Order: sequence, then C-alpha cells, then structure tokens
Amino acid sequence: MAQLFTPICLRGTEIKNRIFVAPMCQYSAENGLANHWHLVHLGGLAVGGAGLVMVEATAVSPEGRITPKCLGLWSPQHAEALKPVVDFIRSQGATPAIQIGHAGRKASCDVPWRDSHFLSADQGGWQTVAPSAIPVTPQHAVPIALDKDGIKEISAQFHAAAERALAIGFEVLELHCAHGYLLHEFLSPLSNQRTDEYGGSLENRCRLVLEIARDLRALWPADKPMLVRISATDWVEGGWDIEQSIQLSRWLKDLGIDLIDCSSGGLVLDAKIPAGPGYQTVFAERIRKEAGIASGAVGIITSALQAEHILATGQADVILLARVLLSDPHWPMRAAKELHVDLPWPDQYVRAKHL
Repeated sequence: MAQLFTPICLRGTEIKNRIFVAPMCQYSAENGLANHWHLVHLGGLAVGGAGLVMVEATAVSPEGRITPKCLGLWSPQHAEALKPVVDFIRSQGATPAIQIGHAGRKASCDVPWRDSHFLSADQGGWQTVAPSAIPVTPQHAVPIALDKDGIKEISAQFHAAAERALAIGFEVLELHCAHGYLLHEFLSPLSNQRTDEYGGSLENRCRLVLEIARDLRALWPADKPMLVRISATDWVEGGWDIEQSIQLSRWLKDLGIDLIDCSSGGLVLDAKIPAGPGYQTVFAERIRKEAGIASGAVGIITSALQAEHILATGQADVILLARVLLSDPHWPMRAAKELHVDLPWPDQYVRAKHL
C-alpha cells in the first residue's frame, strides 16, 4: 500500500489517508456566513477522496477577517451556517477540520481578484490591530497596537470560536499562526517591537501563541487532534526563521499539539521566496526530526509520486494540497490510480472508475 493512502491516527481520530485539503480562502461569504458555494466547494473535495477536508481561515471576529467576504465563526448563526458543510464532509468518509485565525494588520482588504488593496472605512473597511503600530506596506493603514485588554479579548474570541466549531461536529482544529496574520505578527521580530511580556525575546514573542494554544488544547477534547499552521520562515534576514520555528514546535508539542502544518512567508509582501516544487518540504522535515512532532508538508506538491516520496523518505507525515485541488478536485482518485491503489469511489461515480 502506498503510504499516501494509509490511514493516520492522531489521538483518537483515524483519518483514512494522508491527503489533507489545505485551508483555502474562497472570499465568498456574506457577513461571514457560509453558503452554497462553501458546501459545493468543500463537499466536492470530500467526494474527491481526500482524507481530511479543512475549512478555510475562519475569522474569530468581524475585524479578524482578511476581506469582507471571508468566513467567520463569531456567533451561533455562523456556526449554524457551517453545520451542513461539516455533515456532508463526514458523510463522504472524510474528516472535517477547520482553521481559525485573525488577520491582524492584514485585515480590511479587498478580494484578490480586485487586487487585495486596503479598504478604508468609506470603502467598507475597518480599523486593523497588530502587536505593534507597523503597517504591512505604506499603502496599508497603520494598525492599532493591542493593549493587554485587547489581547485578552482576542484570546477569548479564539476560545469562543473553537467552542462553536466543536459544537457543530468538527473533528480537527487548526490554529492559524502563519502568512503574516495576527499570531504570526506576534512571532516575528519584524512586526513585533513590543517592550512588554509579549515582545522582545523568543519566549515573549511566542507567549500569545502558546497561551491560546494551551487554552484551546484544554477546550478541545482529548481524543481529537489539534494542529498549528506556521510560516517556518519570513524569508527575510532578521525575521522569523526555521530555528525559531523548531523551538516553537517543541513548546507546542509540550502543550499537546499533534501536528505542525509547515508553510512559509506572508509577513513581508516583497520577500524573495524561492518557490518551486516542494520548496517548503525541508521545513516539515526539520521540524519533524528536530522537534519530534508530526508535520505536514505543503507548497507546490502536484504529483502522486512526489507526494509519496515525501512520505516514504520521512520528510513529513501528511501532505496538504491546495491549488492542485482547485485544478482537479478528484486528484486523490487520479493519484490512487498512479500508485496502483484501489481507492473506493462514491457509488454515484463508480461507473467511471475504470475509464
């Protein structure tokens, strides 16, 4: 059996294979509410054979959205709108997961197909917040530096969102600490210039991430896994890097986090990133080996043989796929054929299995 199609057990949750759908923003919500687009999009990925289907970055507050079209989970109404998505994913034998986060200083932007430009208040935008009053670019507004009360409020919003996710049946929770959004902003010395206990040393810059992770791990049931997505490097000298990521991963492991989802970049928009096939896999490998925690590889993994090689050589425990699944939602079915695995197909599709 190809390793890509062997189950993985994280805590008490068995996931049927090691193909995880990475969280991919769809910018299609209204007032943060999931709708038919999310059901069809995520449901189709579950039909396609992935082991785990993760809902896109879901904001813990209205101000935590990247754009006005991003999903949210800040009220019971938002949870109710997501429930059919959770139920359908599970009905297809896939594990439903959700990533929760806060966009920080990268919030209040337009959707990508309108150039992601910053939205002022009269354009439907809002005031952004960050660890320090440093804008992403000169074209972005200066964020308000969070005070202690603001930090406590956001921590409580993460807690409440996780409670709602659990109540509607999500099996896996991922904490978003990557791509230049709020929790990543606290980690990186490029965006965090605080002088209190949340800034300065590595321990202080990691403090908020660890506080929230500890709180959510205590809330999330002991038999259900919790993941953390990080940007393993800012790709900028003097920024967050792989050595700091390894130490953070050790601390997260000690708190009971089960897997580190290893991405990179996003904090500095003009960083020179050497993107290419599997370019982030080295981070997953180092964190897996040096921090002693399960890891996920993501980033320009497009072929079945490439994914299988990453797993077979011990570089990662799971493969997270994104854009390749937008191109081919049934990629797992094709990958199974290439690896000579008899992957079960939905009854409705079986008549096409041997074409």
